Amino acid sequence: MEPAFDDIAAVLRAPPARLRARYGALALRLAESLATGIAIGIGFAIVHAFAG
Repeated sequence: MEPAFDDIAAVLRAPPARLRARYGALALRLAESLATGIAIGIGFAIVHAFAG
C-alpha cells in the first residue's frame, strides 16, 4: 500500500503542466474542427452546384 502513497506524493510534487502546452492542445483541436467544418462545407457546395 505504501508504494501507492509514494506514487501519489510524487504526482503531487510534480510541477504543473505548462499553460502553453495545455492551451496548445486545445488550439490544435479547434483548428482541426474548423478544417473539418470547412471541408464539409466545400463538399456540400460542390454537391449543390452539380445538383442545381
